Amino acid sequence: MTKLSAWKMAGAVLVLCAATVIAAEAQTFSTLAEFDGTDGSRPEFMSLVQGRDGHFYGMTSSSAFRISDQGTLNSLTGVASMNGLVLAVDGEFYGVATSTLLFSITANGALHYHGSVPGDAYGGLVQASDGYLYGTTFQGGAYGYGTIFKVSPRDYGLTIIHNFDGADGTQSYSTLIQATDGNFYGTTYLGGDYDAGTVFKITPTGNFAILHSFKPGDQGTQPTAGLVQASDGNLYGTTYRGGTVFRISTNGDFQTICSLDGTPYGAVLIQATDGNLYGTAFGGGANGYGDVVKITLNGEFTVVHSFDNVDGANPWGGLVQGTDGKLYGATTFGGDTNCSYPDGCGTVFSIDVSLGPFVAFVHGSGRVGQTGGILGQGFTGTTSVSLNGTPAQFTVFSDTFIRATVPPGATTGFVTVATPSGTLTSNVPFRVLQ
Repeated sequence: MTKLSAWKMAGAVLVLCAATVIAAEAQTFSTLAEFDGTDGSRPEFMSLVQGRDGHFYGMTSSSAFRISDQGTLNSLTGVASMNGLVLAVDGEFYGVATSTLLFSITANGALHYHGSVPGDAYGGLVQASDGYLYGTTFQGGAYGYGTIFKVSPRDYGLTIIHNFDGADGTQSYSTLIQATDGNFYGTTYLGGDYDAGTVFKITPTGNFAILHSFKPGDQGTQPTAGLVQASDGNLYGTTYRGGTVFRISTNGDFQTICSLDGTPYGAVLIQATDGNLYGTAFGGGANGYGDVVKITLNGEFTVVHSFDNVDGANPWGGLVQGTDGKLYGATTFGGDTNCSYPDGCGTVFSIDVSLGPFVAFVHGSGRVGQTGGILGQGFTGTTSVSLNGTPAQFTVFSDTFIRATVPPGATTGFVTVATPSGTLTSNVPFRVLQ
């Protein structure tokens, strides 16, 4: 059970999927910025996160950074991390540094350390409905095989809720997701019944179960990426060995929906507002430098963009859909080859695939009376906010950020925001907790 090398931890190369390959659709690709070493260098396994100010935040191997949708890039602080940031309800971004230190950073770059986590973390953090930050480590813990932990952003007290013992998984590189049932789901690279990796479920109190053990000889094994819960309620992920996209229910019903060709590394997928899955490919593609790809829930495959090294190369991390509808991501190499000649220090890019603007949540669930944050654009002059048709009290803090209170009688559903330029709808339903 050896640690993956950095070169082997990368994005899924999705070149041929199932039996159907669809020609690339109309899209507009833009290189927003090229890292030059002074403003960051080589973003690795992270995905960008959108802040309250509408800008995007991320990590490189040398610093945290902020970038606007127009490409204005600023280095924030010298903290280094292989994973990304999470925007918490307190307005700060949280992450785990390569030194295993938990840190928080403000939008202006003020940095604070809050103690250590129990081992190196390749996956990022997620803030759950209980307010705690949850994460995984790929080593450390009681047996040395990694942990699942939670930490309070109030007093930074840390609790290990599960120690992997090898038989139930080892070396989790994934960021957890909290599904609509309130439980967390993730993957391990090794361990399980056949030592070929697992998909697991764990409750906030630490009740752990293996949903699926990958088996040598299967179409795909050894997942390195996390999961996404799609609108059909199922979880979707990718495998490192064999190169597949799989679907699994929260009860463990497993199906491979897509066989991949090329270098079968695994990267986390996202579901965009058109209902399709989007991801990045570390290598392969038309130019050998990787792709951005689209996969339907039925396994149909589209190459959206092939990198050519000038516009970036080898995206290790995943994508994020900004509230303007565009897809945003980063490449680890390419761009300005004067930086770390001849490989380049990476780029930040956007892709417009003709998806419209929407609103998103800082946190996607809450109880009646709780106040949460809404991200978007054009909020100045907003006249109403509704949750599944029930009007909510709100305050417009800026053109890109609103705070709204879950109203009495509200039920789970989409949030709508009436702005001077039209009504915006959330990309996913907001869950009203009981």
